[in-house]
Amino acid sequence: MRKSKQSGMNVQERKSVSALSSIFALRMMGLFLILPVFSTYAHGLDGALEHPELVGIALGAYGLTQALFQIPFGMMSDKFGRKPVIAAGMLIFAIGSVIAGLSDDIMGVLLGRIIQGSGAVAAAVIALTADLTREEHRTKAMASIGITIGLSFAVSMAIAPILNAWVGVSGIFLLTAGFSLISILVLYMVVPDPVNTGHHSDSEVTQGMFKQVLQHGALLRLDVGVLILHMSLTALFVVLPLMLVNQGLLPQDEQWKLYLPVMLLAFGLMVPLIIIAEAKRKMKKVFLLSIAMLIVGCLLFATLDHSIWWVAGALLIFFTGFNTLEASLPSLVSKYAPAGAKGTAIGVFNTSQFFGAFVGGVLGGFLYDPIVHNFSSVFVVVAVMLGAWWLIALFMPEPPYVATITLRVDAQDEAEASRVQTQLLALDGVAEVNVLVAEQAAYCKIDKKVMDEETLVNKAAEFS
Repeated sequence: MRKSKQSGMNVQERKSVSALSSIFALRMMGLFLILPVFSTYAHGLDGALEHPELVGIALGAYGLTQALFQIPFGMMSDKFGRKPVIAAGMLIFAIGSVIAGLSDDIMGVLLGRIIQGSGAVAAAVIALTADLTREEHRTKAMASIGITIGLSFAVSMAIAPILNAWVGVSGIFLLTAGFSLISILVLYMVVPDPVNTGHHSDSEVTQGMFKQVLQHGALLRLDVGVLILHMSLTALFVVLPLMLVNQGLLPQDEQWKLYLPVMLLAFGLMVPLIIIAEAKRKMKKVFLLSIAMLIVGCLLFATLDHSIWWVAGALLIFFTGFNTLEASLPSLVSKYAPAGAKGTAIGVFNTSQFFGAFVGGVLGGFLYDPIVHNFSSVFVVVAVMLGAWWLIALFMPEPPYVATITLRVDAQDEAEASRVQTQLLALDGVAEVNVLVAEQAAYCKIDKKVMDEETLVNKAAEFS
């Protein structure tokens, strides 16, 4: 067995991860930037008065095509190369952005949103990240991408109303189109070409593992959960910006004054909850608490919409729970996923997340009536759906507190792989091992309170 002993990422790895994180963040900003400004804008488009449900559908349509194409795009990158597939996806995204930005009717914007989401490069970007990082740094690289996504969400929420005041929603669409084209230049001019391109089961979808992942009860609960989580977020923003304007609480261009401090506070409150969940091993309790916070936030929106301070309080409770779940759900998927199947589990999880955004847009679009302004009905229905998720999560088993470590192995056949697997499983603290001959890799799930990574590497070296 072999593994690099270098303690940190090298310069090329850091540059690659930074550049790819920025590309990934741009894709997510295509979804996030318009969340707080779209509904008030779209209700003024031609055709929206006759078909107000199309406003919510247009908001969520991005998620539908993302859900449909992100796994196929990842698989295509195995066949046609990472960079060409990513560049094609970013170009598709730019075309959709231009169509949405130049349209003055709801159907044109809906078409643009559908095309935007069709350039689903997330899986391909993750695959390229895996190609450009060594096994011992891959988890760190994926965590960097996750942090970037979280920051892009917070930044988008704060700056979208400001951008709207400067250039309007049409301008935001055109701006993201420009950024998308710039990202293609970054891809080819900054991101190096990988020396070796291969399949990585810890970060990519593996066709042969779908059945195992889809039959896993805990993973299915998480897939349903992230669907409801992003359904609630999108449905919320179908009506929240309209409610703030309609109730005379805050005009559209000043709503950043609400979102910015709330997002900063929510991120601050999230940190101790994540520490308790991970370090104190209270993940299920924090998980249930976070879902309960979403429910409370929605119920407060439904009943206390007459004061900006009450709305701010409800928003703070909601986003503290939301941010905690966004940070902890991928970690839970990693913990529950069978060794070597994490990439497939994450792929299914991300598909559920994007589909949830679409469902939320449809739900909000059909529930909200712009004539009677029935904001509360949307919040109540979302609270009920979240309550169903809380019950589903209540019966979820306590997650195993394990981390996935990848070792390079010299296993030339299945017999050798079986021998290595048996030796690794015999070590204290090693909960599960999957040795894949095709990848020359051993995926190990370890309890870091019993077995640390360095000890595992040293022990494994003795087997060579």
